[in-house]
Amino acid sequence: MATDETATDRLRLVMGDEALRRVQGARVMVLGLGGVGSNCAEALARGGIGSLVLVDRDVVAPSNINRQAVAFHSTVGQPKTEVMELLVADINPDCDVTLCHRFLSKENLAQTLSSLPRPDYVVDAIDTVSQKLLVAQWCQDEGIPEIASMGGANKLNPERLRFSTIERTKSDPLCKVIRKECRKRGIKGLRVLYSSEVPLPVTPRGEELPEGGGRPEKAVTLGTMSYMPPIMGQMIAGRVICDIAGLHNDLDVQKPVGEERRHGRQP
Repeated sequence: MATDETATDRLRLVMGDEALRRVQGARVMVLGLGGVGSNCAEALARGGIGSLVLVDRDVVAPSNINRQAVAFHSTVGQPKTEVMELLVADINPDCDVTLCHRFLSKENLAQTLSSLPRPDYVVDAIDTVSQKLLVAQWCQDEGIPEIASMGGANKLNPERLRFSTIERTKSDPLCKVIRKECRKRGIKGLRVLYSSEVPLPVTPRGEELPEGGGRPEKAVTLGTMSYMPPIMGQMIAGRVICDIAGLHNDLDVQKPVGEERRHGRQP
């Protein structure tokens, strides 16, 4: 192996030097280090992002191991922010990492985010509606680009994932709630990654619904395939990196139907 080989060689081939410098000079804030957020942060580090702000209040639990980049038997019980910091350092030692181990509430969210280093981009990988709306409002007020992850639970098909604005989403129950609340709050054009797949109706085995017909705990009703959140995290990281780098593919133009036949090729 060549001694002068670096971790950014393959990135430079696609991006070029100028775009890579933009990525290396950028700061991305990732809110939530669960299945989507932890895999997104890992991909951002591998993609050369120069600075990460990581926010999460949880510790690694055994049920996280099926999908989260920070979750191993050896890390159970450890703060996700600290595990992610070590992982990023092993991937991209030049990446500057700021940690915030805190629960973002209605009372402290805006103040907490404003106290952290100002990001060029925000990734919302939080799984609660109220916080997602507060983040969207804060980003809109601050003029910071954002992508929010929508629901991947109880779904099987990653090919149904797509980027959109919240106003144009369909089928996803979480999107429906966020869409309605965004209209109420004047939040416009929120960019999201969502799945148009209708969630599977999951009936937990051996679990009884709470007395009085209340809602069961989230862990009982929301199942997650091992590949869905990581794919979502990777897709979001890809969109963030390309946006920051100003990359687009001019060759990725769909040919009109029949053009392949006119040129003697079969579709």
